[in-house]
Amino acid sequence: MQKLKVFLSDSLNPHLNLATEEWIFHNLDPSQQILFLWRNEETVVIGRNQNPWSECNLAKMKEDKVHLARRTTGGGAVFHDLGNTNFTFLSPKESYKRENNVQVIFNALKNFGIQGEASGRNDLLIPFEDGPRKFSGSAYREKKDRAFHHGTLLMHTDLTRLGNYLTPNPKKLQAKGKESVRARVANLNEVSASINHDLLVGPMIKAFEDFYGAKAEIESLTMKSLQQIPELKSQYDQLSSWEWLYGNTLEFNHKMDDYLSLGFFDVHFKVEDGQIKDLKFYTDCLYPGVIDELTEALRNKPYKGETVRTEMSAVINAHPDLNAGLSELRDWLCKNIEI
Repeated sequence: MQKLKVFLSDSLNPHLNLATEEWIFHNLDPSQQILFLWRNEETVVIGRNQNPWSECNLAKMKEDKVHLARRTTGGGAVFHDLGNTNFTFLSPKESYKRENNVQVIFNALKNFGIQGEASGRNDLLIPFEDGPRKFSGSAYREKKDRAFHHGTLLMHTDLTRLGNYLTPNPKKLQAKGKESVRARVANLNEVSASINHDLLVGPMIKAFEDFYGAKAEIESLTMKSLQQIPELKSQYDQLSSWEWLYGNTLEFNHKMDDYLSLGFFDVHFKVEDGQIKDLKFYTDCLYPGVIDELTEALRNKPYKGETVRTEMSAVINAHPDLNAGLSELRDWLCKNIEI
C-alpha cells in the first residue's frame, strides 16, 4: 500500500514555509507520496535569479509591511496573501505524473462546484463567458529519486495589489534580469463564494487519500518545529538571511536623481551580489570634498538602507554645519534603496 504523508503549516511565515518545501524535497523519504498545504501572510516571492530592486516596489512593501522571500527555483515574482493557498506534492520519480496531482486538486474543488481545466504544462483555468482565466500556476523540480510539483490556488486574494508590489517605482533601473509576465487571473470565490483555505484543507486531504487508496499521516508544522528538526532550521536560516534575499542578486545599476537643499543630485550605484561595487555622485553641490567622503564611505558596503544610514551618519557628524542638508540626502538615498 502507498505510504501517504500530509503536512499542514500552522505558520504564515513565508521563510518557514519555503524552508519546509526545501526540507521536504531534500531530506524526506522519496518513496512516499507527500502533500503540503500552506499560506503566507502578505509576501512578494521572487525567483532565484531575480533582482528585488527592479522587480519589486520595495518602498511600498516596506510601508505596507509586506515580506520579501526568494525561492531556490526560477520563475517570476508573485504576490501571496491569506487568500492564496499553496500546495506542494512530492512523489517517487518513477511513479510521478503531474496529472495525478492535478486530478487531486480538481476532485477537491468539485466539492465547491468548481470544474477546472488544465492548460499546457503549468496552469489551471476556470472557464468564463469571456474566456478562460487562470487560478493556479505550477512549477516542477526533480532529482534522481524524487519529483516535486508546487503551485498556487487563488481563493480570494486581493488581485488589485499585485501591481502595487510587482511594478517598481519610477526608478531608472537597468537590470540583467527578466521582468515577470503578468497573466489574466481569477479567484476561485468568483465561482464558489464560500471557498477559503480552511474549508479546502479537508477536501484536499480526502481527495489525496481517495486517489491513492490509503490513509495519510497528518502532521502540523509551526515555528517550534525549527527547534525540533535541525535540517528544517538550517533551510530556514538560509532562506531568511539578508545574503539570500538581497545579496544573491545579479549585477545591476541603480540611478536616482532629485533636487535637494544642497543642490541637484544624480546618483549612480553599481551593485553586485548586494554590495556597492562602485558609485558616483553627479551634483552641483558646493562641497565636493564631503561628496568624496560619502563616496568612499559607501563603496564596497552592503546595498541596504541600514548601511547607508550608518556610514553617512559618520560623515554627517564630521560636518555639523551641513547637518540638515546631509541628513536630507541620507534620508532620500535610504528611501530609494528601501531595505
